[in-house]
Amino acid sequence: MLYSLQALRAFAAWVVVCHHFMQVFFDFHASGPVGALLAERGAVGVDIFFVISGLVIYLSTRDKDIVPSQFLLNRALRIIPAYWFYTALMALLLFGASRWMPHQVFDWQHLLLSLLFIPAENPGGYGMYPTLNVGWTLNFEMFFYLLFGLAFMVRRRLHLLLVTAALLLVSEVLGRLGVLSHFYNNGIIYEFLLGIGLGVLYRRGLIREGLWLPLALLALAGFALYRLDASLRLLHWGLPSALVVLAFISLEPYFRGNQLLKMLGDCSYSVYLIHVLVLHAGWFVSERFALNPYLVFAFCVPSIGLMSWLSYQWLERGLYQRMKAWIDARSAQQPAWELSRVKC
Repeated sequence: MLYSLQALRAFAAWVVVCHHFMQVFFDFHASGPVGALLAERGAVGVDIFFVISGLVIYLSTRDKDIVPSQFLLNRALRIIPAYWFYTALMALLLFGASRWMPHQVFDWQHLLLSLLFIPAENPGGYGMYPTLNVGWTLNFEMFFYLLFGLAFMVRRRLHLLLVTAALLLVSEVLGRLGVLSHFYNNGIIYEFLLGIGLGVLYRRGLIREGLWLPLALLALAGFALYRLDASLRLLHWGLPSALVVLAFISLEPYFRGNQLLKMLGDCSYSVYLIHVLVLHAGWFVSERFALNPYLVFAFCVPSIGLMSWLSYQWLERGLYQRMKAWIDARSAQQPAWELSRVKC
């Protein structure tokens, strides 16, 4: 485990929280340099997530005998339960309170497509966003997992080449031509490859631990992210995000063993899923009682933190372990049943 990546996952998740605070409460028109920075650049947390995802998936599967179906099942058990749960909560919120939520519309067909990770135009008319809007990133994640898992059917030395070719085919050919959704014709999908590239460097011992060079890389990446918009997202935000991840890996000695950072990183997925629900509730309270948005946000932050910890403990880890144990038990029973049948 790289504790530095846990810290970075937590940082990226909370940057996205602040970004969406500016959206929900101010429609991205907050005043002040910090507010403007979070409104205009806070979405870069997603790019950091994608790079980390490619890195972690590569490192966790390297030099292991992987069965494609088992890999995909493990990813599904890790991602789907929490996403479906919070999507259902958002659907209930839209179903009962959409009149108080600008641009939000509930639609049964769109809900089903959202649960199946199929990109579709949001019925609110503002883009290819699922019922739980932040789930648009999971559409990319699940598609990457699918391609990465299926690539295990070829010889290992061709695995990364096939994953790269598949992403190029999907984005530049099938997505561009409309054979698959144009949603996938997006340079952000290649940020997974940046993470895989960092994983290759790490496995070969080419990422050296240190202090001053990583800090210089962070300064360079921060300058690029501050100065560049997302017009060419892979170049302007993807590469700087990869530099951020590279720098954090090099700073691993300064994070190693920190259990608080590990816990914050563990909770980052739930933070990502929960925060929009909490922010919408906070916005309603702020509007209803004419409260200062920043005061409301001060209550939203610990609420998101506590709820995400409970979500990780009970919904993510707890449910994953129970479902995995049940599936493993079923798999262990199956050969015995087959042998007994043969003996009969």
